[in-house]
Amino acid sequence: MIRSLTILGALALAATTTTAFAQQGAPPQPPARGLEMALAVEAAQEAVNTCLSQGVKGSAAVLDSAGVLRVMVSADGASENASVLSPKKGVAAIQMKKPSSEIQAEADKDPALKAKLEADKSIFPRAGALPVMAGNDLIGAIAFGGANGQQGGGTHDEACAKAGLDKIKARVK
Repeated sequence: MIRSLTILGALALAATTTTAFAQQGAPPQPPARGLEMALAVEAAQEAVNTCLSQGVKGSAAVLDSAGVLRVMVSADGASENASVLSPKKGVAAIQMKKPSSEIQAEADKDPALKAKLEADKSIFPRAGALPVMAGNDLIGAIAFGGANGQQGGGTHDEACAKAGLDKIKARVK
């Protein structure tokens, strides 16, 4: 009798466990790849400091390979626009796997591409972001926003993002 109850209990537990796993659906996906946090902070800070030294107050964003914001550093006095648009530039660089200046140049030559990119409100396909690579693997992006047209606009933004990436790229794994 006790043996029957033990077997019955084990079967009930197995059925409950199977049901619980079935309700959970697919197993969770592994987290997206990205820079180690210390490197992400260092790169963002370098981008902001580089632009500040040139009179540009803005925001640097570092995203992982899924486009999730991992770090944002904003200079004192940076505009809200800079902090909203820099991550969107980074998402564009991740989705297209190229610097956002190249995306902007391609869109300027192709009206259909430009319309498609501008319809996607999750991205901002303007210069200022660079993909972050570990070997041949895309692991995220670094982006900067804040320079106005008189300060060089997106070209200047991208130079600041590059300064941040250059500071850490030898240590990217």
